[in-house]
Amino acid sequence: MQSNNFNFNFSDILKDVKDLNDYDVAMNDLYKKGIQHLLNSEMSHLLGYDKHAIKGNNSGNSRNGSYGKKVKTSSGEIEVQIPRDRNSEFEPLIIPKGQTTTAKVESVITSLYAKGMSTQDVADQIDQIYGLRVSKAFISDITNKMLPCIQEWQNRPLEPIYYITWMDCICFKIRQDNKVINKSIYLVIGLKPDGFKEILGIWIAETESASFWLSVLSELKDRGVKSILIACTDNLTGFTSAIQASFPDTVTQLCIVHQIRNSVKFVPWKDRKIFIADLKEVYGAINLQSALVAFEKFKTKWNSKYSYAIKSWEKNWDNLIPLFNYPPELRKIMYTTNTIEGVNRAIRKFTKTKTIFPNDNAALKSVFMAIDQIQAKWTMPIRDFGVIHNQILIIFDNFLENA
Repeated sequence: MQSNNFNFNFSDILKDVKDLNDYDVAMNDLYKKGIQHLLNSEMSHLLGYDKHAIKGNNSGNSRNGSYGKKVKTSSGEIEVQIPRDRNSEFEPLIIPKGQTTTAKVESVITSLYAKGMSTQDVADQIDQIYGLRVSKAFISDITNKMLPCIQEWQNRPLEPIYYITWMDCICFKIRQDNKVINKSIYLVIGLKPDGFKEILGIWIAETESASFWLSVLSELKDRGVKSILIACTDNLTGFTSAIQASFPDTVTQLCIVHQIRNSVKFVPWKDRKIFIADLKEVYGAINLQSALVAFEKFKTKWNSKYSYAIKSWEKNWDNLIPLFNYPPELRKIMYTTNTIEGVNRAIRKFTKTKTIFPNDNAALKSVFMAIDQIQAKWTMPIRDFGVIHNQILIIFDNFLENA
């Protein structure tokens, strides 16, 4: 079988070119002819003979005309003729059925959307770059192709052991049942035994609750997580109990920063600076005994004026003090949820132009694409991991041996 000829004289193509615009037109025409040639070659390959070849007589199948199809490409919108055969067996590979956009254009659309642009902004950019007019619905259709990828990522197997996990929520306004409501997207970051961080998954619910966190933790177990050494969380009521129900041996550490924020809610500005300085003597103590002495001093000074803050520390004390059992390097990364709050800030940066999401999927797409960009920068283990790793191996020696 002889392939269809695709010969051309480059001088003839460029003979009328006077400027860059003329050159673009000439190259676009060449691009279209190339696509058409490949489609015709695909048909010849299917049938086993070239167009008009005698070999096709009584072969059982033959060409049956063609139909026009518009395709959005990085060279603009082109219309090509898709060949047909009488047995309807032809399935073009270069332009599969249902595809109206090239991978390059789809990649640019996805990239712009991931950078935080709205669907209208993306449509405007595509028009300016490629001269293609696309609708917001079209942009959504392209980005919706990511949903199966998100589902696959969300269900992927996880490491059996994570040294530390940080857990927190980020809130977004999402339209539901013709109303705009606040919804929480749950995030879990895990520190792997090789020192690299990994975002384990994203989940969405109407509110942050300990019961939903329990379902998240159960899902992590189903995906292969057997042990978490230390879990760092905010002081959401019931959170610690949810962790203990799923991972009984996990050390739970409440975020000191969250605890301080809750403590100073009702402390007026005139006392706040001194109040926080006195608190630092407590959580910054060198060991537990020093922390207890500093806390008693703190209570004596402030209990009469701000008993609410004192009661909050007393209530959460058992889940605030685990950090005193560990060396400074390890203590530094477990006493706060700054790790995950940093991710939350980065997500906000990517999604700041999207004040209201039209549905849950739109929010998940944006957060997932932001996470993809964030994790791409995690190319090194956490700082001082060599020291921290040795400390963990010594402190959790028995636990790791039996894990």
